[in-house]
Amino acid sequence: MISEQREKPLASWRGKERYGNELLECLTVIFKSAGCTWSKCRMCSYRHERYNEQSCEKLYHRLAAQLAWVNAEYKPEEYQMVKIFTSGSFFDPAEVPPEFLHDVATYFCGKLVIAETRPEFIETEVIRTFVEKLDNGTWEKPLYCAFGLETSNDAIREKCINKGFTYADFTAATSRAKAAGAGIKAYLLFKPLFLTEKEAVEDMKQSIRDASQHAEMISMNPCSVQRRTELEFYWKRGAYRPPYLWSVLSLLQDSPVHITCDPLGGGQSRGPHNCKKCDYDLVKGIREYSLNADRELINALMETPCDCRKEWEYVLEYEAPFCMPLTR
Repeated sequence: MISEQREKPLASWRGKERYGNELLECLTVIFKSAGCTWSKCRMCSYRHERYNEQSCEKLYHRLAAQLAWVNAEYKPEEYQMVKIFTSGSFFDPAEVPPEFLHDVATYFCGKLVIAETRPEFIETEVIRTFVEKLDNGTWEKPLYCAFGLETSNDAIREKCINKGFTYADFTAATSRAKAAGAGIKAYLLFKPLFLTEKEAVEDMKQSIRDASQHAEMISMNPCSVQRRTELEFYWKRGAYRPPYLWSVLSLLQDSPVHITCDPLGGGQSRGPHNCKKCDYDLVKGIREYSLNADRELINALMETPCDCRKEWEYVLEYEAPFCMPLTR
């Protein structure tokens, strides 16, 4: 049911997303929730966006009021896909009351929904029930469970990100989700804390190959420095540099499957960047590639003439592990 009360979500916007060979109109909504129950990742500031401790009933009404706001602001006939995020995991019952899952599935019935969650919250019956309420026959898989896998390397995920689950946890959760009729999306984090540029590139190459064995969709997120995070602590002291856009392009060029990438903060000191001169065109091109999957575009972008390419190549060759970054 739609609440009579309205409350604006943390964020929402319309845009386009690639699905197979189609471009779909997409609504993205970030619901404010009870907050991530893990809340320990080194690079994440979203965990701070949460309600103060509330009863399950009050929490449900706050979330229902946000859904009512979405209903008032966006016409359902104008979009086909919905991406749902919270401060942590959409399928965590401590963060999002099960009653609200029913409301969301009912309201977005007929849409293609992508909902982010940690693997431990994938319960087959919960996902199956959500899929059944969502499904009206429009999509073969009306729900995609999206996991912040970040990397397929357990040591990097533990030491550099502090994610709190293993690759085996991820693969087991994908099996449960698929058994319930859902598809899989994986989010990968390019260049977390403590890695050199070369180490990060090699890790991402392997992670893309591994994730593609389990996920129909993959999104690579070049790391950016969010406020009030452990990552920011190191960045302010010169101990971390966000990835080069050259590295992002090289990964997109070499990937065996199409992956999407939206370089948040691209061209800024806190986000993936080169030298500022070539950043705007490269960020724009990367976003275009995510929509059109045109490998020739990536090949052309890699040939962009800029002196900073030599700097990037030098960093790849000479930056040493366990040392400060060579550049800012």
